[in-house]
Amino acid sequence: MNFSYKSIYAICAFALVLSQAASAGESNIPLLEVETGLQQNAPAQHQSGLLTLAEAENIALKDNPGLAGMASRAKAIAEISPQVGTLPDPHIAFDAVNLPVDTFSATQENMTQLRVGLSQEIPFPGKLRAREEAAQFEAESASYDVVETRLRLIRNVQISWWNLFYLDRALEIVKRNQKLLRQFIRIAETKYKVGEGLQQDVLLAQVELSKLLDVEIQLVGTRKDAESRLNALLNRPTYLSILLPGKVKETLPGLPTEAELHQMALNDRPLLASQGERIKAAKKRVDLAELDYYPDFKIGAGYGFRQGNNTGRRGTRADFTSLGLSFNLPIYTSTKQDRALEQRKANVAKEEFALRDNTEAVWSEASTALADFIKTRDQASLFKQGIIPQASQTVDSMLAGYQVNKVDFLNLVRSQITLYNYETLYWRALTGARQSLARLEAAIGKKITKESTHE
Repeated sequence: MNFSYKSIYAICAFALVLSQAASAGESNIPLLEVETGLQQNAPAQHQSGLLTLAEAENIALKDNPGLAGMASRAKAIAEISPQVGTLPDPHIAFDAVNLPVDTFSATQENMTQLRVGLSQEIPFPGKLRAREEAAQFEAESASYDVVETRLRLIRNVQISWWNLFYLDRALEIVKRNQKLLRQFIRIAETKYKVGEGLQQDVLLAQVELSKLLDVEIQLVGTRKDAESRLNALLNRPTYLSILLPGKVKETLPGLPTEAELHQMALNDRPLLASQGERIKAAKKRVDLAELDYYPDFKIGAGYGFRQGNNTGRRGTRADFTSLGLSFNLPIYTSTKQDRALEQRKANVAKEEFALRDNTEAVWSEASTALADFIKTRDQASLFKQGIIPQASQTVDSMLAGYQVNKVDFLNLVRSQITLYNYETLYWRALTGARQSLARLEAAIGKKITKESTHE
């Protein structure tokens, strides 16, 4: 087969382009600007520099208003127990007793007195303690709710951060392939001009480039939305640009068995601990309802001041004092205490059923996250170790075949697009595994691994 010197030059130039891209790992090639002006929408560097995952978590824990609100709620509930465990405020009274209305004189009648009194209500023994303990259990439940909110916040930050990281990698791959397609177009145009290529090859490459430009438009818009969501979790203006690190640790950790993860959730998930405290509070209110069958007491003392002299005998009038004890009579038990006790027992049953329901939901959440992690981890491994190297070899083979006119330009371009798709799917699987790990750790209530995500 005979080649003109121009066709040989075009093929060699084409081979040089792909070999340089392959030797550089296609990651260090300078990106060409997109003619549509999309480079103006590329992520700009935030003033604080790279936002690592650990930094994002710390910012969220410090500044997120939802978490701060839950902490304030827990603090408010913690102030209730001392209040309900304290005796009611005493009452003090000032009276003018038996004051004659004709003269309003304090000395006219023997029984007239100016009296001061003090009274104190005393609940039946055990009631104050039961109220205080129920409130303490509620406060413990609220403190666990804060930890639960913290877990969910970290989970959401991690999911958003990894989603943004994936979009950055997808944009890099798209831009890299845009550069290659532009170079393909130049090669195809050169071969067409010297009579060694077809115009349809040029048109084909231009169509594929237009498709990638459309993909970039969609990715840029999706990234802006993901950026806004992450900024909202960090309590920052949603328009701020975020720049993430370009490299992460790509190895994924091993995990305990499903049964072990379920046991971890029972021991460490704050949602279940919070529900357990609510059950204790509900049971303590049953005890309080049983104590309501007994009366509460009220004791009082008074002192009456009298003025003037005794009628019919010598000497000034003596002052009076009085002591008193009263209590309520719980005689309407069938419509009050009995109903209240049944209500409190029903509340205990409700909280216990809620604990069972939450436990099953937590186990399901953990199992689903574990299954998703295993699936995406295995997919990432398959793409990294098998499919992508094979696809790269296919591109090299297609290039060699194209050089001797055994492979047409269409198959060569499509093999490169296929490689691009596999690279994108690899990063989707890897970040999906990291997101599943974030869901799993939130489900069981603790960190499973302490390994760093950054190289």
